[in-house]
Amino acid sequence: MRPTVHDIAAAAGVSLATVDRVLNQRPGVRHVTREKVETAIRELGYVRDVAAANLAKGRTYPLVFILPASDNSFMHGLNAEIRQAIVRSSAERTDIRTIEVPAFDPAALVAVLEGLSREKPCGIALVATDAPDVRAAVDRLVRERFPIVTLVSDLTGSLRHHYAGVDNIAAGRTAARLLGRFLGPRKGEIAVLAGSMLVRDHRERLEGFTAVIAEEFPDLAILPVLEGRDDPEVAHRLVADALGNAGIIGVYSLGAGNRGLIRALKEKAVDRVLTVIAHELTAHTRAALIDNTIDAILNQDAGHEVRSAIRVLKAKADGLAVIEAQERIRLDIFLKDNLP
Repeated sequence: MRPTVHDIAAAAGVSLATVDRVLNQRPGVRHVTREKVETAIRELGYVRDVAAANLAKGRTYPLVFILPASDNSFMHGLNAEIRQAIVRSSAERTDIRTIEVPAFDPAALVAVLEGLSREKPCGIALVATDAPDVRAAVDRLVRERFPIVTLVSDLTGSLRHHYAGVDNIAAGRTAARLLGRFLGPRKGEIAVLAGSMLVRDHRERLEGFTAVIAEEFPDLAILPVLEGRDDPEVAHRLVADALGNAGIIGVYSLGAGNRGLIRALKEKAVDRVLTVIAHELTAHTRAALIDNTIDAILNQDAGHEVRSAIRVLKAKADGLAVIEAQERIRLDIFLKDNLP
């Protein structure tokens, strides 16, 4: 039989009320008494059913998701997954709200984080802009015992508890290998479209991409990165201008803004064959795969990322361990032949 709180009370020689205070980390228990209870817990092998305890107490977890405000199909999809999580709130005992901040704006993100420190939610998930001020704000919240999860884009060297996203260096390396293999013996230049080098996921994708091209495809030259701010109009203008260079034979879009990319490709590349690798499966990139404007899509599951962030924040709020294998976000590769 599994040990119970009654067994702990008997072994430690204390009341059930004292055991409850120790289990819930409440004050009012002498140090020597707390040690007796904790010793009994260890020796009996007691494992608390936190979910059942929280259900009995009617506990709800207030959680906040901080997202960039942008005309970005992937972020629209991420928002939709959070709305689905809100629909499940009563069953999962969560109270979720979203806050949007201007994309790639560290000061705006810091202001929101500082405001949340006064509200005291059970956990915060954020799409991070990798800047020193943001890192310092996150570290302050962690030291104040706020569970923090970075979502989609991580935060270099911070104290955040967990990152819910793909391995972006591996994603960049995968994109380079696909592009190099698709191009075969051709020689030429590669245009790279990013959102901003302020976000770690874009920097890491570029790092992985550049490393594999340099190591294994020396006949391909990477041009200076175009930063489209994940804005379709800006991306369209930058890519259209770049495609005036007849030496470009491949394009890697490592961020968002793919609607603008696709429009530029359809307008400017009709007279030559380009190999194009992009990120995130949306309605627009799906159509571009089908009509051969894009050759391959690397995709992260936004729904898995949102569900993972919620599980981790709840676990951290309860002082429970995270099951790392369950929270690993896979990288999918889609061609027109295996679209879901």
